[in-house]
Amino acid sequence: MTARVVMVQGCTSDAGKSALVTALCRWLKRQGVRVAPFKPQNMALNSAVTMDGGEIGRAQAVQAQACGLASHSDMNPVLLKPNSDTGCQVILQGRALSNMEAQAYHDYKPRARAAVLDSFARLSAQYEAIVVEGAGSPAEVNLRQGDIANMGFAEAVDCPVILIADIDRGGVFAHIVGTLALLSESERARVQGFVINRFRGDLALLQSGLDWLEAETGKPVLGVLPYLHGLNLEAEDALPVLPTTAAAEGRLRVLVPVLPRIANHTDFDPLRLNPRLDFRFVGPDETPPPADLVILPGSKSVRADLDFLRRGGWPDYLARHLRYGGRLLGICGGFQMLGRAIHDPLGIEGAPGSSPGLGLLDLETTLAAEKQLRNVHGELVAGGVPVAGYEIHAGVSSGPALARPMCRLDGRPDGAVSADGQVMGTYLHGLFDAPAAADALLATTGVAQAASPDIGKLREAAIDRLADAVAGHLDTARLLAIMGLASC
Repeated sequence: MTARVVMVQGCTSDAGKSALVTALCRWLKRQGVRVAPFKPQNMALNSAVTMDGGEIGRAQAVQAQACGLASHSDMNPVLLKPNSDTGCQVILQGRALSNMEAQAYHDYKPRARAAVLDSFARLSAQYEAIVVEGAGSPAEVNLRQGDIANMGFAEAVDCPVILIADIDRGGVFAHIVGTLALLSESERARVQGFVINRFRGDLALLQSGLDWLEAETGKPVLGVLPYLHGLNLEAEDALPVLPTTAAAEGRLRVLVPVLPRIANHTDFDPLRLNPRLDFRFVGPDETPPPADLVILPGSKSVRADLDFLRRGGWPDYLARHLRYGGRLLGICGGFQMLGRAIHDPLGIEGAPGSSPGLGLLDLETTLAAEKQLRNVHGELVAGGVPVAGYEIHAGVSSGPALARPMCRLDGRPDGAVSADGQVMGTYLHGLFDAPAAADALLATTGVAQAASPDIGKLREAAIDRLADAVAGHLDTARLLAIMGLASC
């Protein structure tokens, strides 16, 4: 069997590629099509652990959920995790390969292309349809040579392309026409139609522009998707934009510093969506306000991000926070920062060496060559409340503090809690996803009834809203015809 394929490419980053692929995956599943997602190359610090013990972008894990599938490393064979402005860790078919500077990765692309096509061939043999997500824009002329993320992939597998553009930012017609102008003749021929995303207003006022676009390009507008307010879907990489509001009296104040290489910030979605909390990301130029709970997040470059915290005065802020009874939690890289030292003898995340930690837990961490990747289940040691999530870390921690673990995961101890209970740390991502676990943790800070949201149910509802938007606003008959699935 060879799957029918369609590829979604965007005029810009954040045009809505991930959301449209998710929507198409769920909509096709509703039609009884056995469908899988695929993204040849992804650059993101939000990642997930797959059923085969690999690592892929979180967006592809959500798309797998939309298909009713467990995620697999073949769904995102190349994942680039930036660890500096010019370099990244290369994850190939779920496994960390090495750190590469941009030019070195450009030279490596022919080998990455082979892995991409290998993974795609395996998926194509298993499913009836594959919905592929591009990266960035196909019009980035400086990246055309050796491209495996957009038209280079589409040409290699000979698949049709749908181009999506975001009207909410303005300039949608220029984005579409300009993108087509920068494609080669064969690439332009692959574009089978356009989807305009995030429209709000009277569609009748847009119609003359749609008519012009079709006449100008000779290609159809497949539909206009509305702006879906309050859509709670995990971000591929960018931090969510939170409303700027005054602190609400009586709500628990939760702060998370925005590290330069913050990783898996989706850990905090259940907190930022809880109306009983005053949740804030604190940017690099902001002065952190008083808080009840501070959470140090995961990091792709723990030592460098720890230096960032020191330059921003966070050690003094945290000392004052604890002195006045505040609570402090570290997750993954944030947990490592709480210890006495972080050692990187192999140069896993940068130059080899060691850095002093914050010294709030009696442990040290050494970064190892083999990254630990696993989906886990367990319980909080205090209260025995069930937890579930995943681990993605290169560090191995040791020290007396581990004798007082925060969790038990798959029968083994994880993390640490200080003797006074004010400082906690864990390697578990997804700690707040289960409402009971989130409520139990927030109760330690004084919130008696946190009523934490069920992030799993919210995600399912968001996926269904996206699929409903496809059914209600796109030319689905033409979509099926583009994929060669008109008879399904």
